[in-house]
Amino acid sequence: MNYAKLTLPRIPDAVAHQIETRILEGSLKPGDRLPAERELAIELGVSRPSLREAIKKLVSRDLLVSRHGGGTYVTDRLEASFADPWQQLIDQHPCLQEDVLEFRYLIEASAAELAARRATESDLERLEQAYVKLDAAYASDDRHAQVAADVAFHLTIAESAHNVLFGHLVGSVLRLLHEHVRRNLREIAVSAETGRQLMAQHLAIRNAIRARQPETARLAAQAHIAFVRQRLEEAADSEQRQQRSLRHFS
Repeated sequence: MNYAKLTLPRIPDAVAHQIETRILEGSLKPGDRLPAERELAIELGVSRPSLREAIKKLVSRDLLVSRHGGGTYVTDRLEASFADPWQQLIDQHPCLQEDVLEFRYLIEASAAELAARRATESDLERLEQAYVKLDAAYASDDRHAQVAADVAFHLTIAESAHNVLFGHLVGSVLRLLHEHVRRNLREIAVSAETGRQLMAQHLAIRNAIRARQPETARLAAQAHIAFVRQRLEEAADSEQRQQRSLRHFS
């Protein structure tokens, strides 16, 4: 009887694979610093030379970056490579806003549905923390804080969906949408009532996920994007009327 020859991975390759897995699953996020070399080598049960070779491999693939005397960090390559070319296009072509909203309608609804099915208790705790920060941001007039908290809230939902590719795609799109969200809030969050409506929509999404109600979560996310779309259309109509009025008196 002939036996197939076993091919065992080299230790540095196995270590690189393990670190790569942590990046993919989100345990290591863009900007996170790896533990000190000695500490990480002990944790992984490998020699420091093997760990160095593994890190060098991931650095060559732009998944990690080493700063002389400053440690090794996770890059944003998995997200930035998608978002960067689109950001300028959206800035230069306002007509793409409707496409962006349509895309948000699809992906954020799916993320909420999956999160309601799959979120762990730890995920629900992080979601609650994100919601509390979002609520506090909307209670103020700080637009920057509102945008940051809004993006963090939706990213937490995406991560709670527990789909590696989907999670990173949503992360990429949220990078792209950061400016889009900022513009939305600048244009539509002009009254306390609008802020209350937006927070009520976020609360509905949060409650549906916590209650493990996937369809309700999907519908709540869709209702949120539909509201944003409606208010933006109203803002655009108002702007056009003002422009016509100015032309009339010029």
